[in-house]
Amino acid sequence: MADTIEGHAVGNGDLHNKVENVGMKSTKDEQVHEINLQRIRDKAQQLRDDLLRQLNAQLDELFDNFISEVEQIEQASLLGNGDLKTLKCKSKKRKNGELPDKIFVQRRSVLTELLETTHIQTIYHIFVAILIVFSLNTLVYDWVEKGTLNLNFDLIVWAFGKLPKVMSSWVCMQLSTLLIVYPAFYYWSTHRRPGPTGVYDIVWLFVAIAYQIAFLTIPILHLVENNMPPASSVIVTCEQVRFIMKTHAFIRENVSRVIYCKKDDNDEENGCPDFSKYLYFLFAPTLIYRDNYPRTKTIKWQYVVSNFAQVLACLFYTYYIFERFCVPVFQNFNRESVTPRALLLSVFGSMMPATLVLFIGFFAILHSWLNAFAEMLRFGDRLFYKDWWNSTTFSNYYRTWNVVVHDWLYTYVYKDVYKLMGSKNRAGPMAMVFLISAMFHEYILMVTFRFFYPVLFFMFAGAGFGFIFLTEKVSSRSWNVFMWVMLFTGNGMLMCLYSMEWYARRSCPVITDSFFDYLIPRSWMCDFAGIKLN
Repeated sequence: MADTIEGHAVGNGDLHNKVENVGMKSTKDEQVHEINLQRIRDKAQQLRDDLLRQLNAQLDELFDNFISEVEQIEQASLLGNGDLKTLKCKSKKRKNGELPDKIFVQRRSVLTELLETTHIQTIYHIFVAILIVFSLNTLVYDWVEKGTLNLNFDLIVWAFGKLPKVMSSWVCMQLSTLLIVYPAFYYWSTHRRPGPTGVYDIVWLFVAIAYQIAFLTIPILHLVENNMPPASSVIVTCEQVRFIMKTHAFIRENVSRVIYCKKDDNDEENGCPDFSKYLYFLFAPTLIYRDNYPRTKTIKWQYVVSNFAQVLACLFYTYYIFERFCVPVFQNFNRESVTPRALLLSVFGSMMPATLVLFIGFFAILHSWLNAFAEMLRFGDRLFYKDWWNSTTFSNYYRTWNVVVHDWLYTYVYKDVYKLMGSKNRAGPMAMVFLISAMFHEYILMVTFRFFYPVLFFMFAGAGFGFIFLTEKVSSRSWNVFMWVMLFTGNGMLMCLYSMEWYARRSCPVITDSFFDYLIPRSWMCDFAGIKLN
């Protein structure tokens, strides 16, 4: 009996083990099945994202084509017979794979629309209140510490010194652009023989290149000879670069019209636009040449005055930031040797002031200044920037931060290199755009500060270019935090390193009397301990 009971117990135990084994096997099968289902879901999600990207690209292309055709119909209804011939000559159907052209439509700036909402107006009022507090802070500080009110604004007066020399340089550059570029182009277009390019065209190409080189050299010699201060130097170099970009755009857009368009018996200009169109383009807030732009009906002079007042307020805003947060800090770099600890603290201490200067410069130039000129010239397309502050990828940030310059780089650099390298190689045209943009940014800083310290060049063409591929396929909004952290860090490094070099150039002895003194960073070689301070 006991043996029978024990046998039943053993049998029940074996059955229990078998059930457990079956259960474990079933659990493993369920896990494998769940893993396979998750893989299928991931692949389906990836396929969905790829299809959406392709669909969005095709929809964007169709929408651009539709807008282009609507714009051409609208222009055709407004143009005369002579301009209509030009429009037909330039408007060719875009081939498959060919990049779209810039389309001008009448629209307002992003901040102009946002400032109509109460919440954004409050943020604007906060910045105005901060400017008032900065002003009171300066007045109280001078009154308590010095016993007098200092209203001389010495830093602004010094930075914008020698304005007569600046104006003379600007007038000369403007006159050369008006009295040399257009007459020379008109002469070439009316005296060349119809047909493909030949020796005559090549000779004039070298003439244009020689003019650009001279235009790039002569103003700088005048600037260095008169020893213009930083802000005045920025005005001259930025206007110089702007005129160069405008000249290239005008020639680039109209050369193909002259060469490939057939000349009628009554067509005396042979594709060369009227001088009035060229003159309007030189002052219009765009770097892309068109014969006609969308125009507003009236001019709101109150809006013009308010924008120029905002530019003036931003100037004082920048003055207070430098006067209270930057100059007192970096003046100490000529008193003691620079240590890694002091450098690190200075970088982090410069992040907030540098980013504030970035905001103020953006608002003053890309919003207030350009909108003021757009209103005076009744220029309709005022999308000078987009909502770059919402960017989650650096590619989107670079496209939306400064639309005016981006359009020029896209139209006259990216598209041309894209045609040469083919549609499969997008990294090459993008690298060329970053290289040219970084060179011109560094050129402006080099001429302004009178030394070559390519921090911006390597950050822009190196880290900035790399971040495009790092954030290319991100979709989470949290990457916007990463973009802002990088902007804060980069601006702090730029302000700190360039300020150190600026004061080192004024405190440290000359390393060499040759040209290499402009290329060797003096802040790296200077022994601050052995300097006698005045």
